[in-house]
Amino acid sequence: MLLVTGGDGWYQEWGKEARSLKEGDVVIIEPGVKHWHGAKKDKWFSHLSIEVPGENTSTQWLEEVSDSEYLKLED
Repeated sequence: MLLVTGGDGWYQEWGKEARSLKEGDVVIIEPGVKHWHGAKKDKWFSHLSIEVPGENTSTQWLEEVSDSEYLKLED
């Protein structure tokens, strides 16, 4: 789960369109969903990340988002 505490950011699941994030937004991320999240270009982004205990719910860090993919996003 992501709780956006300030700034402007993006959340994107593998194969889906990016979602704009702002303060107060909450994103529920199901186990096994490949995704990325971070600040918008030239902005800052603050969030809390909460992992709920359960079976097969550990975090797995994957590759970074490429600059070419990131720069395609527009506000």
